[in-house]
Amino acid sequence: MPILLQVDFPSNGPFGDEMAQAYQPLAESINQEPGLIWKIWTENSEAGEAGGIYLFDSQENAKNYLDMHTARLQSFGVQNIRGKIFTVNDTLSRINQAPL
Repeated sequence: MPILLQVDFPSNGPFGDEMAQAYQPLAESINQEPGLIWKIWTENSEAGEAGGIYLFDSQENAKNYLDMHTARLQSFGVQNIRGKIFTVNDTLSRINQAPL
């Protein structure tokens, strides 16, 4: 059963094309994380927030990534990191065209 991880945190940017350029190496490295199926990068420059929505193959891999990512963000001075892990209801999600 797929596991969804939602992470967001305060951010002063970069956003948009600058974010894409600055974080391309990070995005490529995230593909190597155990159990990662996909990630959607999120940003809200008006609210000063960034983060992502991830799909993992197991609760364990999602939790391990959240722990590692939280520590990495904190090492950059980021505070107020919010991470939530959810089980995905495959049946209902497929009705609404979820990319599972």
